[in-house]
Amino acid sequence: MTEEKPWALFSEVGGEGYLKEVVDIMNEEFHLVSHKDFLKNPLLFGPKIQALFVWNCCPAADPLLLTSLPSLKVVANGGVGIDHLDVPHINSLGVTVTNTPGVVSVATADMAMGLLLASARKIVEGHRISVDPKTTYLPQSLMGVEVSGSTLGIIGMGNIGYKIAQRGKGFDMRILYHNRTRRCVIDEEAVGAFYCKNMDELLKESDFVVLAVNLTPQTKHLIGHRELSLMKDTATLVNISRGLVVDQDALVMALQSGVIQAAALDVTHPEPLPRDHPLLSLPNVLITPHAGTNTNATIRKMVQLMVENAVAVIKGFPVPNEVKP
Repeated sequence: MTEEKPWALFSEVGGEGYLKEVVDIMNEEFHLVSHKDFLKNPLLFGPKIQALFVWNCCPAADPLLLTSLPSLKVVANGGVGIDHLDVPHINSLGVTVTNTPGVVSVATADMAMGLLLASARKIVEGHRISVDPKTTYLPQSLMGVEVSGSTLGIIGMGNIGYKIAQRGKGFDMRILYHNRTRRCVIDEEAVGAFYCKNMDELLKESDFVVLAVNLTPQTKHLIGHRELSLMKDTATLVNISRGLVVDQDALVMALQSGVIQAAALDVTHPEPLPRDHPLLSLPNVLITPHAGTNTNATIRKMVQLMVENAVAVIKGFPVPNEVKP
């Protein structure tokens, strides 16, 4: 006799939700209910739901939703960051929280390097000039910054930070890093990285500062007026972590006044920014829509891992990626 599939709540197909192709991965193991359909009849679906799949922070795992899911066993988050989840509260309900580390590292590191290169070599500006119907000659004044041989400072040397260092090594960059704990000598030597116990030292010496930390109370506004003032006036700030890691008001002032040269951001707060936010009109800012993990291969791996985590919890197996408070 075929075992009955458990029920799971997810956001939606399309829009801010999932690609249709990856929904098929979830369908293999779960009966799926979209959040929209759930809200139409919560009394029918609520008692059935054992797994909540959270993607781009949706559906929001707030107390109101959680109390309507009495059979819930697992909140399976897509991505590494869990700053949008109240893990202690969820755990207090007897519900396990999981995430998807590892599988996002390659794509996110690629995005960090892509932003760095695009900002340094003014690739977006060059594209605009090249396709502008008014362009009659190619200006030689579009000068960029040399990446090879420059100093790369990485704040947060976890899986993603380390892969950024590997890419920096490929560009013959001098690599500095700051982390809560120093990596082993073998790891350092493999990418030629030098540990900075004091973050200020890294900020002062780096031509490119890349933020690759998780958002925690300790890292909120990790980069503010003081930290930006320590950076070179020729330096670029690259953020692929979370928008709140940077004090955006301080960043705007630093970019407007020439305290630093440029910023390249895959994350902001909020997302998207209000259309009149000053960051959107600064010529020395490059912004992408939190697309660090947006490759077909990575998205499939993330969803597959979400499903594996959820199945493990429901069946009582060892959980590959449980998040502890």
